Amino acid sequence: MRTPEDGPGDDALLVGTAEGDRKAFQCLMERHSKPMLVLAQRVLGNAHDADEVVQETFLKVWSMASRWEPEGRAKFSTWLYRVVLNACLDRLRRMPMAPLDEVGELADRTPSSMDRALAQQRHHILIQAMAQLPPRQQTALSLHYFGEVSAPRAAEILNLSLSACEALLARGKKTLRKILAGMGINGLGDVL
Repeated sequence: MRTPEDGPGDDALLVGTAEGDRKAFQCLMERHSKPMLVLAQRVLGNAHDADEVVQETFLKVWSMASRWEPEGRAKFSTWLYRVVLNACLDRLRRMPMAPLDEVGELADRTPSSMDRALAQQRHHILIQAMAQLPPRQQTALSLHYFGEVSAPRAAEILNLSLSACEALLARGKKTLRKILAGMGINGLGDVL
């Protein structure tokens, strides 16, 4: 449960968001993104898809904030859970399903010694490439992608706005791809 030290309530933050206050929006995201990610990951069983659903949901929050009615029927958090759940269910409906008899045997998911060696080599290559990044890009990528810190939290840690942090992350990934290409690796997917 939120305490007064946590800052303004969700309704006040939505009013600020509707007025274009990025800090109010960032506060909403920081307050609610983790439980939304947990919900989405449980429903989808996939961290990547869950992250996309939560990002899309917060884009809806940003765009609909001016239409939010504080005296409405539901609390913001309740509405948010519903939107995330519906987005997850929609995504699951769009995923192609194979008939059970066509699936076959489940693969053994324990990594072989070859898989572990390859993972270790990928990690070494990535560390070498990351060392060539400008310091701010290296820090942002390390926090967000490898430290699993949310973009809003990374922005806070780096004392940047969310949009500036996201731009820094995008530039960092682009630069990292170029460095890896120079090493003969065709993309982040080859090492991540």
